[in-house]
Amino acid sequence: MKKYIIIVLSVITIIILSFFYYSNEEDPIKEIEVEEVEEEKEIVKSIFCVDIKGAINKPGVYCLEDGGRVLNVIEAAGGLKSTADTSVINLSKKISDEMTIIIYTKIQIKDAINRLNSPTIIEIIKEVEKECICPDTNNDACINETINETSLVNINNATKEQLMTLPGIGESKADAIITYRIETPFSIIDDLKNVPGIGDSTFESLKQYITV
Repeated sequence: MKKYIIIVLSVITIIILSFFYYSNEEDPIKEIEVEEVEEEKEIVKSIFCVDIKGAINKPGVYCLEDGGRVLNVIEAAGGLKSTADTSVINLSKKISDEMTIIIYTKIQIKDAINRLNSPTIIEIIKEVEKECICPDTNNDACINETINETSLVNINNATKEQLMTLPGIGESKADAIITYRIETPFSIIDDLKNVPGIGDSTFESLKQYITV
């Protein structure tokens, strides 16, 4: 009988010890759940708030998830007005926090084109922004035109048509440039100011687009 009692107590002791042992081990199921929660935290996207104004139905500040594009902001703002012109707007550009988007009207773009001779996109944007109350307005949605060495106009060998793509250079000034360079080729771009009809203001507006 005593032997039987000892065996029973031993079994009970083993069971109790086993309980405490396994209860102190980490639960593999819980570990999986923790990993899933951490993964969910990692895929949470940032929220970007964007200010959109101009020829838009509901101008204001809109907050979208990271990965949104200018087109998505326009949709959130009720879409474009019938007077809108997006020819200088990059609709596919990804949004960023504190971004400013200005939707110009057809009249603004038309007026800008009329004030310029063979304007580039950058020139149209600059002209349109003159209409804004704030002189330092920055439209982050505008198409950026990168100026590099290969896109510069060489004033020593450019055709008349190529010269006329420069801001402030019409047919008569293009002819004057060609006439001048036949006798005196340009050594530096500043020599362009020696051409009759091209003053400091004209030179300043086009010097970033030319080379020799």
